[in-house]
Amino acid sequence: MSHDTPLPAIQPELERKIREALASIRYGTITLVIQDSRVIQLDKSEKIRLTGQNYNDGGGI
Repeated sequence: MSHDTPLPAIQPELERKIREALASIRYGTITLVIQDSRVIQLDKSEKIRLTGQNYNDGGGI
């Protein structure tokens, strides 16, 4: 796609799912899988940050 080509309109259902994924994640990634210029999959991977814990002695999880 060149810079002069307008972006295709996003389907309302896809936009809703992307917004839900963004609203439900604090740390992590959201990946859209594209095939034949269409979004076919949305992956969400969330990280859980453990803060305030002292694991210096090797006694972690």
